[in-house]
Amino acid sequence: MRLLLVEDDALLGDGIQAGLRLAGYAVDWVRDGAAAALALRNERYAVCVLDLGLPQLDGLTLLRQLRSRGDHTPVLVLSARDTREDKVQGLDAGADDYLSKPFDLPELQARLRALLRRASGSGEAVLRFGEVTLDTVTRRAYFKAAPVALSGREHALLHDLLSHNQSIRSRSELEQSMYAWGEEVESNAVEVYIHHLRKKFGAHFIKTVRGLGYSLGTE
Repeated sequence: MRLLLVEDDALLGDGIQAGLRLAGYAVDWVRDGAAAALALRNERYAVCVLDLGLPQLDGLTLLRQLRSRGDHTPVLVLSARDTREDKVQGLDAGADDYLSKPFDLPELQARLRALLRRASGSGEAVLRFGEVTLDTVTRRAYFKAAPVALSGREHALLHDLLSHNQSIRSRSELEQSMYAWGEEVESNAVEVYIHHLRKKFGAHFIKTVRGLGYSLGTE
C-alpha cells in the first residue's frame, strides 16, 4: 500500500518513513503543506499521515481543501496539538483518525491498518479470496491453510488485489501501490510479481484482463 507522509520534522519523518517501509508500505514523504497538496492532486494514496503544524500551508487548511473538492483519501492526523479542542477541530475538518505526539510506532501501524480496512469495506484484519488468506497484522499469507513466504513487493501486490477483489486493477494502479517516489520501477515489474503470485497461489488465482489490467480469478 502506498502512503503519503506529511511531516516537517526531519528526524521524526525519517523514523516514521523507515518504520512504515519495514512494515511493507511504500511511503512518499513531503515536508510542507504545499508539497502535500500537489502530491494529493497528482497521485493516488491509500492513506495520508498528516501533521498539522506545517510550513507554507497549515495541515488543517490542507485537510479542509481536500474534503471540499470531494477527495475521500483516508487521513490520519499526527500532531503535537493534543487538547480535546484540537482533536475535535481536526476530526471536524475531515480527519478519519487523530493520534497525538509522542506516539508508539506499533500504535500508528495499528491505526493505519484499521483505516485501510474501513476504506476497503472490511472490518476484518484477515483478507480472504478462495483458499488464499492474508493476515494484515502479522503480514503472513496462507494458501489452503499452509503458510506462504512473500517478498515485500509480493505482499504489497497481494494486499492490493485482495483489497480490491471486485475490481480490475490497472498496471499503473498496481505499480503505485508497490513503489514510492525515487524507487526504480522496471518496465515489466508488475508482470514479474504477478507471475510469482501465480506460482505460489495457482495459475488461475490472478486473471489478465486484456487491455485493462488484472483481477482475482473465480473462487
